[in-house]
Amino acid sequence: MLIGELAERAGTSTRTLRYYEAQGLVRPRRSANGYRVYDEAELRVVHEIRALLAVGFGLDDIRPFVACLRAGHASGDVCPDSVAVLRRKLAEVDAYLDRLGAVRRQLHDQLAQAIAYREETCLRKRERPR
Repeated sequence: MLIGELAERAGTSTRTLRYYEAQGLVRPRRSANGYRVYDEAELRVVHEIRALLAVGFGLDDIRPFVACLRAGHASGDVCPDSVAVLRRKLAEVDAYLDRLGAVRRQLHDQLAQAIAYREETCLRKRERPR
């Protein structure tokens, strides 16, 4: 298939495909007239790239998944290098969640203190003789 068809089937643009090619992630063949020609395997690679980008992976993180697919595996996440990236990304997400949990606790405490202060202030105002 030509680049336009691959872009349409993969749900991306031809510009994006040329960028993936420049990054060494997509490998078209060239026809006699110089057109990029892609096979179904490249469509699978582009789907893998887009899926991983959608969940926050960078292009460098994606390389082992593409290599795994190129090695003939049905999935890009079964090779040791891919598993290592998944483990690292999971550790990053866990660290983010820990930080978010700490921020949530801090905000909760601040809110509780603010509410208590307001209630105490309102109570004092009601108790004052006029």
